[in-house]
Amino acid sequence: MDYAQFSDRVRSGENLHTEFKEWPIHPDDLAACLVAFANADGGQLLLGVSDDRRVVGVADPDVVARSVDNVATNNCEPPLTIVQETLQPAGPGGDPAVVVNIPKGDQRPYRTSRGVYYVRTSSGRRQASREELLRLFQATESLFYDETPLPRLHLSDLDLDAFHLFLEETGQSDLGLDHEQLLRNWRLLAGEHPTLAGALLFGRRPQQHLPFAQVNAFRFAGTNSSVDPLDAKELTGRLLDVLDQAQRFLRLHLRCPHEIRGFEPEAKPELPEEALREALVNAVVHRDYTVHGPIRLFILDDRLEIHTPGRPPNTVDEAAMRAGVHVVRNPHLYSRLSDAGLVTRAGSGIRRIIRLVREATGEDIGLDVRDFEVLLTIPRRPSGSDTP
Repeated sequence: MDYAQFSDRVRSGENLHTEFKEWPIHPDDLAACLVAFANADGGQLLLGVSDDRRVVGVADPDVVARSVDNVATNNCEPPLTIVQETLQPAGPGGDPAVVVNIPKGDQRPYRTSRGVYYVRTSSGRRQASREELLRLFQATESLFYDETPLPRLHLSDLDLDAFHLFLEETGQSDLGLDHEQLLRNWRLLAGEHPTLAGALLFGRRPQQHLPFAQVNAFRFAGTNSSVDPLDAKELTGRLLDVLDQAQRFLRLHLRCPHEIRGFEPEAKPELPEEALREALVNAVVHRDYTVHGPIRLFILDDRLEIHTPGRPPNTVDEAAMRAGVHVVRNPHLYSRLSDAGLVTRAGSGIRRIIRLVREATGEDIGLDVRDFEVLLTIPRRPSGSDTP
């Protein structure tokens, strides 16, 4: 950055990626500033600038640089790597300013030596909420949220009969371990407390403790979801039961004409059930469970929509999803649904949905990655266009 660019930044004011500070700064305040940038998208700290955008400079930039390096190393956990620049005024007189470049951290979340986690906001910084911390841990794969224990629950809150039936149906009843040990090995039980994955898969009443972990399904007349639905259902229970209910809701409201083959009519659903199953399983297994909202399933005359809470993990975007990039957010849920034959470990779900829907409708699916959700849109053919 040269001095002209520095002056432009000062005139533009503080924002999500820029903060002004006069020197000296207390080490705790400086550490809080650095970790907030590192926990977000990075940014620049302009030293020698007042809050009212006056460039007051620093008396000794070498002393400032050593002090900032010391704080980044000793007052931030893990230690931060930063890059500093000293900028001299173009004309005579005036003290230099120091620009501290803080990259987005690759070991997030960072905290101060006092144990406080900060994140950036458009107006400065604040302490990270519990949900933000969990997302930061997930982003670096230092924590998978589905293995988080639920301290209010105990082993008695799991239905061990349902777990035994699952083992029998998936051909795993002869693994040679008692149920409790197997639940712990699979990260469905942590100590005496069920994990999120354990409660979702085998809890007696999952929504009593996780009310957002459900699918809200709607059938709308026409093509506008802002009108009152013709039918609405809250699909609750254990995860496999929720998926079964969603499948029944789809069968109820999607067309299923019959083709005559030989002497018997053969059902031909308007949309491939394999694609619909893949889409629903993707939603429940890859959603962000730190976002306290349900999955929403909309059936309209011209399309089907699945609204999945949260953004995809890490830096996965629409192009990456279409290309088959596979990042598992909830690996313990994913493993058990794989045991049930509902997912493969190839990570080809979206690509398979694209192929099957195109074969059935001649159209592409829609993928919209938003700040708060992922919207998958599957087109429907107009009524009467199905092959007889």
